[in-house]
Formats: sequence, C-alpha cells, structure tokens
Amino acid sequence: MATADQSQVSNRTRLMSAAGVAMIVLSAGAALLPVEKGVSAAVIGALLLIAGLIEVGAGTMRRDTRDLAMLAGGVTILAGLLFLLNRESRFFPIVNIVIGWLVLRSVILAVKSRRVGGSVRTWTSVAAATDFLLALVLLVGLSLSSVVVLLFGPTPAIVASFAWIVALSFVATGLLLLEVASCEREGSDG
Repeated sequence: MATADQSQVSNRTRLMSAAGVAMIVLSAGAALLPVEKGVSAAVIGALLLIAGLIEVGAGTMRRDTRDLAMLAGGVTILAGLLFLLNRESRFFPIVNIVIGWLVLRSVILAVKSRRVGGSVRTWTSVAAATDFLLALVLLVGLSLSSVVVLLFGPTPAIVASFAWIVALSFVATGLLLLEVASCEREGSDG
C-alpha cells in the first residue's frame, strides 16, 4: 500500500515540477516576443490562456489549497479569454484587463499564503507581492502613457510592455510551482 502512495506522490511531484518548468518556459517566450514589431492582444491572450490551463492543472494536484490554486488559474484563463475576445485594440480596456488580472491574482495568492506554511508560504507571498507590484507599476505607468495614447494611439511598445509584465508574473508562478513540487517530494505540501 505504501508503494502505491509513494507512486502517487512521485507522479504528482513530476507533474507539478513539469508545470513549474512550463510556466518558466512560457515566461521566456513572453519576454522574447519581438517588441519592435509589436505584440498583439491575441498573443498575450493566448499566453494567459495557456498559463491558466497549466496553473489549473497544477492546482488539481494540490492536497492543500486546491480550490485557491485552481481559482488563480481560472482568473488567468478568464484574462486570456478577455484578451482573445476583445476586438477593440484600445489601450485602456487592455491595460484594465491586465491590472484586474494582477490584482485578483495577488488577492487570491495572499489568501492562499495564509493557508499554507513553510517555504510554500514564502513563495506564495512572493508571487502575490510580485503580481500586486506589477499592477502598481501599470497603474503608475498608466498616467504617463495615457498622454501618448491620447496623441498617438496604443503604440506597439506600450502593448509589448504587457508581455514583460505577464512574463514576470509567470516566473513567480513557475517558481512557486517548483517549490510546491519540492515540498511534495519532501513529504509536506506546505
């Protein structure tokens, strides 16, 4: 019986590690998008959708905080779908989606951090703080870029900056998933 449990833990650990690595690879893909040619909202939407699916999948493997882990992934899926379905390419609706996504994720992760312990709590808090700080960066940058948008419309560089914001959030999430897998391997899911 112990070997079946050990096998389950081993499979869960491998899948959780793969999800963490996939998030980091996805972040590298987002960061390497060609800024000079511009990044479409559809590309960012697809990245968010893929990341959300990875996060929901990883959340199903959690023993603790499964519901919150899946909710964070669900919010990412929703943001991705909003990008994909948004036929308007205006700057303000796009930036509002990104800010809303980051704030919601930071709140979910902050609540989740109170329900876990050890290093998983630390990494969950880091991911929550990262998303919150990225939302603040966008809010501060919004006032500066609003003049540019009013005069010239959404420039490719402004839209491309969302890819960097998304990439940083994905890195924090990927590192969190790797830490959860590590703790699972050691026998305590935080």
